[in-house]
Amino acid sequence: MHTSELTKYPPTADFGQTSRVLVVEDEELIREMLVLALEEEGYAVVTAVDGRSAVDHFKGYEPNSGEPQFDLVILDLMLPLINGLDICRLLRHQGNPVPILMLSAKGSETDRVLGLEVGADDYLTKPFSVRELVARCRALLRRQRLSTVPATPVLQYKDVMLYPQECRVVVRGQQANLSPKEFRLLEVFMSYARRVWSREQLLDQVWGPDFVGDSKTVDVHIRWLREKLEQDPSRPEYIVTVRGFGYRFG
Repeated sequence: MHTSELTKYPPTADFGQTSRVLVVEDEELIREMLVLALEEEGYAVVTAVDGRSAVDHFKGYEPNSGEPQFDLVILDLMLPLINGLDICRLLRHQGNPVPILMLSAKGSETDRVLGLEVGADDYLTKPFSVRELVARCRALLRRQRLSTVPATPVLQYKDVMLYPQECRVVVRGQQANLSPKEFRLLEVFMSYARRVWSREQLLDQVWGPDFVGDSKTVDVHIRWLREKLEQDPSRPEYIVTVRGFGYRFG
């Protein structure tokens, strides 16, 4: 391996790959609202109006059979013919790992726990904000993509080495003491060779879509990270500012 080159992970679904979402909802207004919001995010959306038609989409599913039918299922709990809990049980019994976001007008703790116990990955109570639903969809899709990325034993650029599985960074042969956010920030940079990141994209990747705060948080952490990586933080050679756009590594 040439130490002047960054080791690369494959790109995740957040950057260019269209995610396929199945929306299972019998209320027409809610279904149309979800389709509109998800398509505006660039997702390919398929709908089902009852539990039986939803199950039909998964007939013949076999684990490890190649490309999954869907990357995410948004599943209403109270459906005609087959309810959402039974659909969720069926998919998990099939060994289908597709992320499931369950929707329900029932907001009690017992209902939420039951939904999660039968295999849902997240639970949202009606009425809900479309913005929150989209943010949860992004988080579930990102988590699914990252879980399928092969583990890389080490990321290296020049004399910086990052060990993802050990949460450890070595700079010029010395262990660097990074905070969890600094480590994650560096991991994002080193995983995508010379990609330019905006502050908003870094906030989404490192702090998550639900973060409420100033984008200057990124600048502060970049400064701290430079102090631990760069020989001269005022003239960085690793984390470079791209004026008008954001930051890149290398």
